[in-house]
Amino acid sequence: MYKVIQSSRLYEQIVQQIEESIGTGKLKVGEQLPAERDLAQRFGVSRTAVREAVKALSEKGLVEALPGRGTFITNGTSNGIRQSLDRLVKNGQPEGFMYLVEVREILEPEIAALAATRASDEDLAAMREVVAIMDAARYDPDAFIEADLDFHLALAEAAANPLILSLIDSIVGILREQRMGIFRVEGGPERGQYHHKRILDAIEHRDPQGARDAMRAHLEQVREDSRDSPLGTRRPA
Repeated sequence: MYKVIQSSRLYEQIVQQIEESIGTGKLKVGEQLPAERDLAQRFGVSRTAVREAVKALSEKGLVEALPGRGTFITNGTSNGIRQSLDRLVKNGQPEGFMYLVEVREILEPEIAALAATRASDEDLAAMREVVAIMDAARYDPDAFIEADLDFHLALAEAAANPLILSLIDSIVGILREQRMGIFRVEGGPERGQYHHKRILDAIEHRDPQGARDAMRAHLEQVREDSRDSPLGTRRPA
């Protein structure tokens, strides 16, 4: 039913295909979309891209995500349409991405600590997989950034708190923008990967304080690289 996605603007093409399926009646109101992992496999993309597509479809009123039940096609009048946080940062002051770093510094060290105590074998396998993808994608910005986002979403999933996952999910779009800038900073991907592996190692050893400290060090690196990135020196477009 779906075609494998090949463009760098992955989520937009997913949105287009699902919109076409709704328009032609292949997907009907009330019908449930396949699970996130299944959609990612069918489209040949990361789970992050699928999440972004579902969020965009939700904002258009075409789908509604019901906690514990799944994502369903709606008639376009859903009350669940949310305003995009992307616009808040992109249309804000030049410090917008530094505000994002501050929010992450509040949230993510504790998310990593929770993940160290709650991560399942499946969660750990997902983290190892995306770290391996990043190792192999040092010269492929799109693949590296999508895997990077998947790593942080996997951490949020491992924390086993749906509110945490929703919070991180809500800032994926602006995280992607920030990652694109950092990728262009010399040595940025290598520094980020060093910290990812430290975080993963602490979680594998069930060391919450170690995971917390490793995440704080990572976010300090993100803060420094954000200052040096193209996005850190101009108003976000």
